[in-house]
Amino acid sequence: MRIIFMGTPQFATPSLNALLKSQHQVVAVITQPDRPKGRYLNLKPSSVKKVALKHGIPVLQPPNLKNEDFKKTIIKLNPDIVVVVAFGQLIPPWLLSLSKHGCVNIHPSLLPKYRGAAPIQRAVIDGCAETGITIMLMDEGLDTGDILLQKKVPVFSQETAGELHDKLANLSPDLLLKTIQGLDSKTIKPIRQNDAEASFAPKIEKNDAKINWDNSAQEIKNLIRALNPIPGAYFLFKNKRLKVFKSEEVGEESLSPPGTITEIKKGIGFKVCCGSNSLLILHVQPEGKKIMTASEFSRGYQIKKGDVLG
Repeated sequence: MRIIFMGTPQFATPSLNALLKSQHQVVAVITQPDRPKGRYLNLKPSSVKKVALKHGIPVLQPPNLKNEDFKKTIIKLNPDIVVVVAFGQLIPPWLLSLSKHGCVNIHPSLLPKYRGAAPIQRAVIDGCAETGITIMLMDEGLDTGDILLQKKVPVFSQETAGELHDKLANLSPDLLLKTIQGLDSKTIKPIRQNDAEASFAPKIEKNDAKINWDNSAQEIKNLIRALNPIPGAYFLFKNKRLKVFKSEEVGEESLSPPGTITEIKKGIGFKVCCGSNSLLILHVQPEGKKIMTASEFSRGYQIKKGDVLG
């Protein structure tokens, strides 16, 4: 098949690499324009663009998909199918209906659960025991298209969103190739989503990352896992933001107010009272510093039993 691939971040690269190694022909890659990054704000290409250039695939980076010149270029390419993986813009109707097999999208959840921008992080925040990959036939709605194939995976109790992201990214290529083969052979029957079972995964906002010690230790631990590696769950200590990247739930109650440090465990970390049970903080990152163990932080920042965290 002649394939146009649309994607931007690292999550999309395993699927693009799989297509490039297959019998199919990737005729073009569409990705977001280069963005300024780093201290000097130099323009940097997306992860998908780097892969495409390495393999000599034409790269298109339109500022928006409504551009007429861009539209004419895509129509001339005459694709059999358009594959979309974390592209970052809404797909216009003309592109959805351009190719014989339409636009298929890889979404990192078991749709109709977790439609939206942050399905991996929201699944971890909610403490889901499983999630997965859905490949759907795109329509004009937000992740509402018919389901083509799905694959479930377990979510482990200490697994971070970053680890789950990589697991799902590496699971996607095989499912994508099976989907393309099934569409070509007409052996896949699209299944309409049940909107009554839908849930949503909105983008993580700044306030979502702030730890509320009135919540249970389990809820806070899930938030820490979900925001690792970015943006990082945080609380305030001495009016400075302190991010937390690893913790363990401790099944014990305390009479102290939530947010109170109840124990300094030498060489390990510090224990904090929560709305229910306690949380052992293991890895943290002070403002402007690198990630360190909570034990190192306790020694260097004079943290002590009885301190109340904001």
